[in-house]
Amino acid sequence: MRLLGVDPGLRYTGWGVVECVGNRMFYRASGIITPDVKLPMGQRLWRLHEGLWDVITQQNPHEVAVEETFVNTNPATSLRLGQARGVILMTPARAGLVVAEYSALRIKQAVVGTGRASKEQVAQMVTRLLPGASPRRSDEADALAVAICHAHHRQAPVQAVTSRASAKQVMLPSQRHSPVAPAAAMLARLVAEVGRDSGKATTLPSRPRRRKCR
Repeated sequence: MRLLGVDPGLRYTGWGVVECVGNRMFYRASGIITPDVKLPMGQRLWRLHEGLWDVITQQNPHEVAVEETFVNTNPATSLRLGQARGVILMTPARAGLVVAEYSALRIKQAVVGTGRASKEQVAQMVTRLLPGASPRRSDEADALAVAICHAHHRQAPVQAVTSRASAKQVMLPSQRHSPVAPAAAMLARLVAEVGRDSGKATTLPSRPRRRKCR
């Protein structure tokens, strides 16, 4: 299963491809789409579409995941970003691919373990989880993080995810069968290392047990 993650942007759009084989995940490719800022808006959007279309035809992903964008305080900036995001959502849909959306909070939780992680922490964990990946910009690292998040939350077998609401309900029945199980193991080892360095025992919080109804 090959997954394409996309970090939307009008100036820099990051993309990253990971491949899931059984319970293992591998880095395949990543890059940045950079439409010329001197072009009129219509042509910039068209270049963005062409760039993402080339990625899809060359990498041949099975599913696509896109990061949700936050509302900017500048209305004009929000409008332009929304236009770019519309193009990014439309392009894989044109190819007949499943498209899911995830918030930045959920992506950080899936990759780092906390929704308050910085971009540097996300990039560091991406390179640890995907040996061979060397993102040049945060946009590229974020796109790979989106792909990792989708590998963690997508359904198996594959089912269409066509809306924001449905994407948020996609969960694997068991972490043991998740393609990103090695990510959880890596996170546990890192937390343990931090605990040893500080001289204190550090453990990951366990999930609360459900009470049986009598």
